[in-house]
Amino acid sequence: MLKHPLLLLFFCFAFSAKSQIINDSILIDGHYRSFHFQKPAQANSSLVFVLHGSKGTGLQNRPRAGKLEAIAPAENLLMVYPDGYKKYWNECRKASPAVANVENIDENAFFGAMIAYFSQQYQINEQQVFVIGTSGGGHMAYKLALTMPEKFRAITALIANLPDTNNLDCPEKRMAIPVMIVNGTADKTNPYEGGEVILGGPMNLGFVRSTDRTFHYWSSLAGYKRKPRKQLLPNTDLTDGKTIERYTFKKKGKPEVTLLKVIGGKHDFPNDIDVYMEAWAFFKRQL
Repeated sequence: MLKHPLLLLFFCFAFSAKSQIINDSILIDGHYRSFHFQKPAQANSSLVFVLHGSKGTGLQNRPRAGKLEAIAPAENLLMVYPDGYKKYWNECRKASPAVANVENIDENAFFGAMIAYFSQQYQINEQQVFVIGTSGGGHMAYKLALTMPEKFRAITALIANLPDTNNLDCPEKRMAIPVMIVNGTADKTNPYEGGEVILGGPMNLGFVRSTDRTFHYWSSLAGYKRKPRKQLLPNTDLTDGKTIERYTFKKKGKPEVTLLKVIGGKHDFPNDIDVYMEAWAFFKRQL
């Protein structure tokens, strides 16, 4: 039983008053594609797309980014929570039976139209457009970096690997941009060492590359050849059974490429860091 229901009610009211969400949609190829966002404090804001995983929605995913949203006014961020088509994205996995993939929904048109919308309506800084995607949303982030990298300053993919070469059906512009990956070594949905992605029932999404191969794809595009810098992050939660190793390629004049290897991490997030705050810190280093 709640000990302080009135206090909780006040907190919820205060949070909702400060973080009202605007809902809108754009007509793309006969489909109204919806998205939800928090109005920025001022013009020239950075645009941050937060992408949900398979079977999800933008608003369902929003609470995970709560800490980042709380500092959005101070950081001048416009945070957007788009909805996939019928709860899935048409990312680059050829084997996906999701309707978005089967109908070949034009995600590039959707994201391009959203960028134009926020540029016109809220005068965003089009040179500071970022993506944070989780699971299937991480695959969508990879797709945007593969197919329209000129529109994005950097991406972060959480618990997602690139599709294997025989499961990749997107054209690759092969343009280097900053990429951060956060993957768990005990993840059975997105196998750290690569393999088949099975969500249950008929949702077999084909094979993905290993995290090391995914990391190498982006670091080699950026021109890195030697070993990355390794750093052990502080283990601030001794109860979650996870530790984090950071591997970083960073050199002046080249895009930063970083991997956070969550030792013992499953298809979830570590408690030692807030992955969305970590993503924003990564993005800020690219400015």
